[in-house]
Amino acid sequence: MAQSAGSNKIKTAVFISGTGTNLKSLLKFSQIKKSPISINMIVSNNAKSKGLRYANFFKIKRKVYNFKKEKLIERKIISDLKKENIKLICLAGFMKILSKNFIKKFNGKILNIHPSLLPKYKGLNTHQRAIENNDKYSGCTVHFVNSKLDSGKIILQKKVRVNKNETPNSLAKKILVQKHKLYPKAILKIFNL
Repeated sequence: MAQSAGSNKIKTAVFISGTGTNLKSLLKFSQIKKSPISINMIVSNNAKSKGLRYANFFKIKRKVYNFKKEKLIERKIISDLKKENIKLICLAGFMKILSKNFIKKFNGKILNIHPSLLPKYKGLNTHQRAIENNDKYSGCTVHFVNSKLDSGKIILQKKVRVNKNETPNSLAKKILVQKHKLYPKAILKIFNL
């Protein structure tokens, strides 16, 4: 059965802070026929985020929030998401930690992509830590978000080899390529497609 664009797709918001390369891959994915999601909103905590330019290009609503008054802002975000009937949130390089209250409101409906093979290297500086520990492999993980940092149920992971002369930068580039493939696969997996 042909499906008109976005008609019965799951309305999704993508939260970003930086360049938006994961957002771009999710946008491309959302436009293919078998994708279960449509991206209806881009949220950022950084008005200078390069990823915001995709909102204009793809004609998607964008919102930038100043997180100085976190509780107040989170209430505003929740209200804005509900107005847009958002059912799924994809964190894609979003550099703010959401409160337990926010996570509870969207329980089981928030995904994140993390640049390590969780449960290893939660938090920041993942590539540096993998290299310092002489890991043979690193990679990326898509997981559900719960109230503990990078600790939610793992959906999918992808390994990459850490070479002898690897730098955090070269490892980050290798992992980024895999992140762009893994996020769409994880979304298909959770919707059993």
